[in-house]
Amino acid sequence: VQLQASGGGLVPAGGSLRLSCAASGRSFSSDNMAWFRQAPGQEREFVAGITWSGSSTTYTDSVKGRFTISRDNAKNTMYLQMNSLKPEDTAVYYCAATGRVLLRTITGYDYWGQGTLVTVSS
Repeated sequence: VQLQASGGGLVPAGGSLRLSCAASGRSFSSDNMAWFRQAPGQEREFVAGITWSGSSTTYTDSVKGRFTISRDNAKNTMYLQMNSLKPEDTAVYYCAATGRVLLRTITGYDYWGQGTLVTVSS
């Protein structure tokens, strides 16, 4: 069972990136999923979450209106569209999945991807 995050890179401030999280080993169509990020020297923090059906999403305040989380259960893949990127968005982004309630805490997740680095230059 594996989550593979990809799509990170170096972009200028104001640019966009689309992260993907591909699941393998089993279907995650019944799992709630989320994106977290960890900046250098900082704790891992919740960015966005989506319920198993995709009918409900939630975001941390700092990314509301700029980031959009989505999923395609037929492809066993989750996405994070990031627009209007800021230098403070620089971090390693991790995807995560849980069969439990969607939470904003890292302890609420059973599966984690390896992370993809997003660097936003000023």
